[in-house]
Amino acid sequence: MVDDCFKDVIEVLNQIEVDFSVPKNVREKVKNATSALCIGDCEVKVKIDKSLQELDDISDDPNVPSYTKMQIWNVVSLLESI
Repeated sequence: MVDDCFKDVIEVLNQIEVDFSVPKNVREKVKNATSALCIGDCEVKVKIDKSLQELDDISDDPNVPSYTKMQIWNVVSLLESI
């Protein structure tokens, strides 16, 4: 079950995941970040940390479109505020 606090974050991550202008490796990392937020038995802080690790790997990737980078930074901001 997805925590209510992650619904907006997961929605944005799903938008990135289905955007074919984003490189495949980046979409895979985004998928991993989404999966990390959906782990059932972990504490919220652990879920956030796992997701942030995945997103941190792609935030500096030069192949990521600028609009997608902005989305990722927005998601990181949201996760850090939880």
